[in-house]
Amino acid sequence: MSPSVQAVADRRPASRTALAQGTERSHEPPRADCPWCGSARLRTTDLLPHKPGTFTVDQCRACRHSFQNPRLTREGLDLHHRDFYDGRHAAQAGRIFGARTSVRRRQRAVRALARFIEPESWLDVGTGRGHFPAVARRLLPYTAFDGLDVGSGVAEGRRRGRIEEAHRGHLPDLAPRLAGRYDAMSMFHHLEHSLDPRAELKAAHRVLRPGGHLLIEVPDPDSRYARLLGTWWAPYFQPQHLHFIPLANLRTELAALGYTVVAVDRREPHVPLDLSAACALLLSRFLPERDDPWRTGAPGAVRRGLRRVLSYAAAPAFVACHAADRLLAPLVSRTRFSNAYRIIARRNPDPA
Repeated sequence: MSPSVQAVADRRPASRTALAQGTERSHEPPRADCPWCGSARLRTTDLLPHKPGTFTVDQCRACRHSFQNPRLTREGLDLHHRDFYDGRHAAQAGRIFGARTSVRRRQRAVRALARFIEPESWLDVGTGRGHFPAVARRLLPYTAFDGLDVGSGVAEGRRRGRIEEAHRGHLPDLAPRLAGRYDAMSMFHHLEHSLDPRAELKAAHRVLRPGGHLLIEVPDPDSRYARLLGTWWAPYFQPQHLHFIPLANLRTELAALGYTVVAVDRREPHVPLDLSAACALLLSRFLPERDDPWRTGAPGAVRRGLRRVLSYAAAPAFVACHAADRLLAPLVSRTRFSNAYRIIARRNPDPA
């Protein structure tokens, strides 16, 4: 069994109230079978929660699909999503999405899809504050970009002019009124957050026009970094990541739903953070506790000072891991150590 660590919440009263009521109400009952293929042969791995409670990922030995078990309910998922992207960590998330390396990665994704279609309208699912459309519209100035997200950030993206229309909610719920409106859709690290990835793919098929293209990027659970780092592999990102879909499974599902896969890439989607993030997670496990909202009492001056001293002492190790991530990236991204993959699929015409 692997250890677990605590997570981060914001200080809003709603979050404190929800956590005070216990974490059980945020989970569905545990599953005894795989939600992807139905097999009951599972391998269990403990992960690192960032809030009170324990979060576990099981892996199906039949199809290798990994999933959080017991899974968060929609209420629990929305709570964790809101706290990270709209609450205490919103500023940090904005810096990450606005970083120069993130911009270059988005530009490469736009060019990858533009090889197949010059879309008139593009829906970015899980858009957050619209960082991707803001980059994409510079390369495709004649494309209308809309955004969809469950958080309040999508409205901010609309106010800042990054997207033309802001749709707040879950894609399967909004699909009926968005049916046939778009000839391009993107899901950047969205499917792993969804309660039902199949429902998301079906909804995308309904929203896309025939001949439209769907671009998906997700963590690669077959990455050798996942095996090497185990609990400390950052893309597990508990409790927000619910599903980890192997490439072969996603290709098969897309074909079954009426898509044709036209491109697959493991190199460009790789994010060079595995070693540095593992180092940070490991340090957070052993450093003295912070003054987080769910603590029964605030840490004293001695504990705060000790945390500060140990953080500075550990800084060289983090810097070394960060440098290794950057230096190894050109090689790692071309091997099975790559931590993510991209699929571009074309929606087939409806049967006559």
